Amino acid sequence: MKFTAIQIAEILKGEIFGNKNVEVFSLSKIEEGEKGSLTFLSNPKYNPYLYTTKASIVIVNMDFVPEKEVETTLIKVNDAYQAFSTLLKLYDQVKLSKTGIENPSFIDESAIIGTHLYLGAFSYIGADVSIGDNVKIYPNVYIGDNVKIGDNAIIHAGSKIYSETIIGSNCILHAGVILGSDGFGFAPDVSGIFNKIPQIGNVVIEDNVDIGATTTIDRATLGSTIIRKGVKLDNQIQIAHNVEIGENTVIAAQTGIAGSTKIGENCMIGGQVGIVGHISIGNNVKIQAQCGVGRNIKDNEIIQGSPAMGYSDFNKSYVYFKRLPELVAIINTLEKDIKALKGKK
Repeated sequence: MKFTAIQIAEILKGEIFGNKNVEVFSLSKIEEGEKGSLTFLSNPKYNPYLYTTKASIVIVNMDFVPEKEVETTLIKVNDAYQAFSTLLKLYDQVKLSKTGIENPSFIDESAIIGTHLYLGAFSYIGADVSIGDNVKIYPNVYIGDNVKIGDNAIIHAGSKIYSETIIGSNCILHAGVILGSDGFGFAPDVSGIFNKIPQIGNVVIEDNVDIGATTTIDRATLGSTIIRKGVKLDNQIQIAHNVEIGENTVIAAQTGIAGSTKIGENCMIGGQVGIVGHISIGNNVKIQAQCGVGRNIKDNEIIQGSPAMGYSDFNKSYVYFKRLPELVAIINTLEKDIKALKGKK
């Protein structure tokens, strides 16, 4: 789709300087702008690119004054970065504005489907499924029996949603997400053979949750594994049975959370963090990348290391970690000197 500078300025409530009728059909970085693209400038570090970019339209802050003549059309707004973010959202909505049911696909006759559904080819919707309005389900998605999906959800290609899972409104599941697979529950018998413990709970995803590609969230043994509203999960995260993650917590890639752990609200968890089961992590906690968390964490703590310790304690200790070979050599020398002094007595 093409948009003119006038149309864009109306959306952003901006002021045009240049050709009001110039058209754009793509978005770009300012240093990579080509004819027909739209970009933005908010960081002064990138000011020189304004005079060389080939982008047709550049969004700038209202107080920006060019140092020399520019060839591109400028749209001045109160906050260029925020304005460009608004356009990215609109662009994404247009790009994803698919509707209709592609063939081949399967919808059980007992399923309840809302309005404006998009269902991609080779997708499967099981018995007694309930799907809200404006939901987009991309190709090769499996949705098991008794699943509930709220309005405006987007489920990308190849995702698998096992039976009984509940997904709220405005959620996004990226490619390959698996919700509701069995938790890792096994118990050894007297001969040491591990027998499977039935996993009969479910997964509950509340509203406005984003789940990254190939992330796996296991169903509860009993009850529910719960991801509270506003949570943002990166790619390749493993969340085990009966875990609960509080509102607006964000977790980076390759983190693993063992069963029955409770994580509070507004936490920030870095990549490759390992968290043991059956512990509690408070609200507003920050966990640095590659931590190994094996204890309860109180509200507002910042931790680092493996096993994890307080952030400031880790930094103080790290000064000595780096000097261990030197410190060992000093200790060995001191031991020799002490032995020598004792021998003289």
